[in-house]
Amino acid sequence: MLFRGIGLFRVPEACLRGNVDLESEDLILMQAVAQGKENALRTLYDRFGNLVFRNACQVLGSVSEAEDATQEVFVQIWRTADRYDPSRAKLITWVMLISRRMLIDRLRRRMVRPKTMSLDEALHDVASPTHQDQDIREGSAAIRKRMSELPELQREVIERVYLQGYSIREVAEQRNMPAGTIKSALSRGLARLREKFGMEQAG
Repeated sequence: MLFRGIGLFRVPEACLRGNVDLESEDLILMQAVAQGKENALRTLYDRFGNLVFRNACQVLGSVSEAEDATQEVFVQIWRTADRYDPSRAKLITWVMLISRRMLIDRLRRRMVRPKTMSLDEALHDVASPTHQDQDIREGSAAIRKRMSELPELQREVIERVYLQGYSIREVAEQRNMPAGTIKSALSRGLARLREKFGMEQAG
């Protein structure tokens, strides 16, 4: 990949002396990314590349496609780096929101039947209720109904990760639970939704 095998971005001395908090360091990093500084791009990939790739593998189900998608995500992050605002979102949250949006776009492009939605698309449409298409509204309603049937923890984790943009680690901190427990609840909840959603799509 373009961003693989790279060195570290050097933060200003003030950061190293502890005079600048993590949010400021992230802002400095993204400003450097926006300026096209290669070391900053490499540092960004070192921090989030594996996370974005694992998420892409989970959503797309293909290593080669996940590699291409990860590349696209970081190109998009570079193009929009000047829009990053640490007062509105943590850097990891911002990166993963871009990642999820682009993965859903990729899923849309590879759809064979226009009226058949994947679970990931349906969750995206639940999170973006401004669509007016009747099929999308019906699909969103079906997903909300099925989510309401899930155990509380599974439903809450899916809502926070997919609909609110939190990372698994952030949800674990909010719930005061191990990250492994949250990840397991997310996997079980998505599996149950895929099973129910797939049966409805086939019916």
